[in-house]
Amino acid sequence: MDVVTGKWKSLILWELDHNGTRRFGELRKGLPGVSEKMLIQHLREMEDDGLLHREVYREVPPKVEYSLTPDGVSLNNALAPLGAWGTQRAKRLATDTQP
Repeated sequence: MDVVTGKWKSLILWELDHNGTRRFGELRKGLPGVSEKMLIQHLREMEDDGLLHREVYREVPPKVEYSLTPDGVSLNNALAPLGAWGTQRAKRLATDTQP
């Protein structure tokens, strides 16, 4: 569970799985509300855990791209049923609160 601890890690996995390789700015736009500091921290942790690949291109301005490793893809697949459960629960709660 240490690998997915943090509010943004599962969302980063989802973003990269559904949109493919992304640059930092693209990830930040795809995750409204995440601070730059938190995104950098989570990306570093996920890279250290072997979930992300970080490709640095030697050009000006510097270009860095993030993509999922096979472990990242398999973790995202393992989390899919939890996401489906959350979606169903949110729908149920929305209908329960309507008059």
